[in-house]
Amino acid sequence: MTGSQGTTRTVARRTVVAAVGGAGLTVALTACGGSDDTVQTGSGQPAGDGGAAASGGGTGGAGGTVIAKTTDIPAGGGKVVGDVVITQPVAGEFKAFSSKCTHQGCAVKEISNGTINCPCHNSQFDASDGSVKAGPATAPLPPASITVEGDSIKLA
Repeated sequence: MTGSQGTTRTVARRTVVAAVGGAGLTVALTACGGSDDTVQTGSGQPAGDGGAAASGGGTGGAGGTVIAKTTDIPAGGGKVVGDVVITQPVAGEFKAFSSKCTHQGCAVKEISNGTINCPCHNSQFDASDGSVKAGPATAPLPPASITVEGDSIKLA
């Protein structure tokens, strides 16, 4: 390209591609920033419906959002409800953890034989405390705050 003063400038194609890629990255990172009005639970996990709509739950009283019924969670097993996995390691004792595997963030899918199992890389977590029973995960599942009122399990 020749300017008005007779100098010639050439812009390399890789410079243009890098500039466009940088602009796209900036837009993507800005979009991932999210909103600052997200409510956090005591477990550090964002509060939400926790899959309540999918499980037929609704909003309870002061205790939080109903995410499951106690009858939905088998003794010695558990159930994934949205972003939470609820277990009943011993009859009448309910525990809850994040349903995201600490290895690479896959959603855990199955609770059997006292373990919460991730289908992506076969990590296993103890259903009673979320600790790692088998890797590749090295960190436990973070606990989620729940309350049990009557036959309702609520996200606190």
